[in-house]
Amino acid sequence: MREAVLEDGVPVIGGWFVVSVRDAQWLHNRMRSVCRFGGQGAAHFDDLGISLYWLPPGHAMSLYHHEAGQEDFLVLAGACTLIIEGEERPLARWDLVHCPPRTPHTIVAAGSQPALVFAVGARQEKGSARYPVDPVATAHGAGVLGASSSAQEIYAAFGEPTPGPAPGMFSRAPGSEAPAHRA
Repeated sequence: MREAVLEDGVPVIGGWFVVSVRDAQWLHNRMRSVCRFGGQGAAHFDDLGISLYWLPPGHAMSLYHHEAGQEDFLVLAGACTLIIEGEERPLARWDLVHCPPRTPHTIVAAGSQPALVFAVGARQEKGSARYPVDPVATAHGAGVLGASSSAQEIYAAFGEPTPGPAPGMFSRAPGSEAPAHRA
């Protein structure tokens, strides 16, 4: 297997690769900032989704949903509220959430500081995400108000995600660590 080709921190030709979160592509909208490591085109990860979410206080990682594949989440920084099967659970740094397939859930940044959440999900049945109406999720601004036909329509209200730099916590201070060697 050869090394992947990366363009702007995104693999576009399949293979192995190393990329810093600082150099990977971040997408920002009014809901969240997300770094997806799944590649594009021939380099797309067909079996596994890997993302890093930077959530301002009170903002959700996603709208309340479930899908055909299992998903797991690790809180790396900040405090969060897990909304799962219509219930709230507090989450703190280093808490792991496991969602078996078809478990409705979302995570909302709680407290006064942003949260950083690492997400991994099995890619099963493309387009399988469903967005049930849930009063707990809606109370947190993370729910849908009625039946919607597609994720694209649902997320359109938050604005088109635009590429931009990694959130400030990932910036290098002058004289700090050197970047890894890149061939």
